[in-house]
Amino acid sequence: MLKKVDSSQLRVGMFIHDLDCGWMEHPFVRNRFVIASEDEIHKILTAGIRGVTIDCARGLDVTDAPTIAEAEAATEAEVAAIASRPVAPLRTTLAEEFDRAMAIRRQAAGLVKTVMQDARLGKAVEMDKVSPVVENITASILRNASALLGLSVIKNKDDYTFLHSVSVCTLLVAFCRSRQMDAETIYQAGIGGLLHDTGKALVPDEILNKPGRLTDAEFEIVRRHPKDGYDILRRSPEIGAIPLDITLHHHERRDGTGYPDRQGERDISELAQMAAIVDVYDAITADRCYHKGMPAAEALRKMYEWSKFHFNPALTQEFMRCVGIYPVGTLVLLESGRLAVVVEPHETSLLTPKVNVFYSTRSQTYIKPQTVDLARGVGFGGGDKIVRHESPEKWQVDPLRFMQLA
Repeated sequence: MLKKVDSSQLRVGMFIHDLDCGWMEHPFVRNRFVIASEDEIHKILTAGIRGVTIDCARGLDVTDAPTIAEAEAATEAEVAAIASRPVAPLRTTLAEEFDRAMAIRRQAAGLVKTVMQDARLGKAVEMDKVSPVVENITASILRNASALLGLSVIKNKDDYTFLHSVSVCTLLVAFCRSRQMDAETIYQAGIGGLLHDTGKALVPDEILNKPGRLTDAEFEIVRRHPKDGYDILRRSPEIGAIPLDITLHHHERRDGTGYPDRQGERDISELAQMAAIVDVYDAITADRCYHKGMPAAEALRKMYEWSKFHFNPALTQEFMRCVGIYPVGTLVLLESGRLAVVVEPHETSLLTPKVNVFYSTRSQTYIKPQTVDLARGVGFGGGDKIVRHESPEKWQVDPLRFMQLA
């Protein structure tokens, strides 16, 4: 039986089934092993890992710990409560914005690639080239955030570093807008999101794209990238304080286990805390050479669990409302047995988004695609309900092919 336990409950002889953290964030070669010493428990605690899954059939038990099913049910109930607040209304339809968003994303990825190349050559970032790209991203988010947010789930492994920066910018701009921040703050945060990983230009490619676990020495090189990026950006006299702060502190954690300065919750600025949430969310949903990305809906639930220690819980909940409990691009199973891709959040109920249905799990065949508003009743274009999010790999479908029907 699998159970969810707090790291403080770990004992020698327990079998770790899952360390419940990003692959890059823990000091162990594998995720599953028997705890053989107090030193291994100390390593888990020092790494900032707060919750783990144990297999009671293969090691010691914790009698009062919840099972995985019980823990997931509790999280789901709390997530449903978060979904009750309204989101910002849309100005254009997804169909109207989608092609524009694709062009903006390509332009932004090309710019980040140029910035990285210039940084390797010791050149300063040319802010006059960065500004219009951030302005375009912001304008697209204002028209219809679903287009760029939906595209953010598409990442080529070879171009991950560039596309990740574009996604972080997009998500951070949307996050700031959902919190009704002023235009200048949103713009500065967008610059910070787009340039936050500039320091990775100085990380050797063989480390950045290593398919296996990094050595301690290699990980230390990677951990230098926030400070390296900060130093690179300071060469540009036009750079503002907010992008510098986001670049330097987007890997800090509220419990003091982050880097480079091991800041605690009171020391990390609000925008750096927001950037940390966005950065981790985008990273864990992406396929990388060393791990398979998790579905966006599952990632949000993990973020919610981790927020009790690593992130600001209130900000994490606001981010979940911003992107939706079932984010745009998420594959979902409906009560009717149909598969659908989420294309637009509902303005008042994040549990009833607008979806495009395209596949029948009962006949295991593609069906005529159509848009369904889950907030509407039977006979009014709705009459269905999300059962759960699904993995595209499980059904061998590509939901993003059906994003543009709305």
